[in-house]
Amino acid sequence: MAKKSAVEKNNRRKRMVAQKGGRRAALRATIRDKSLPMEERFQAVMKLSQEPRDSARTRIRNRCEVSGRPRGYDRKLRMSRIALRDLASIGQVPGVVKSSW
Repeated sequence: MAKKSAVEKNNRRKRMVAQKGGRRAALRATIRDKSLPMEERFQAVMKLSQEPRDSARTRIRNRCEVSGRPRGYDRKLRMSRIALRDLASIGQVPGVVKSSW
């Protein structure tokens, strides 16, 4: 089980991205628009740098929905390899069959 504080920090980042993501996207579009004057683009850069760091999408860490584990994460199932194995062993994951050879 992951530390509760790490999971909560990641959840806080997700909420902040949802809240401020549109504003960051608009500023980034202004910065990339070469038809705008350089001063306006520079002002957008300054405003973007004033935004909180945790409002950036790249700061979100993929974590297991079951245990909060950050490593060995499967995107499709949104869980770690260990949680997947445990749930598959008891038949809780549809379509997954334990094999042996």
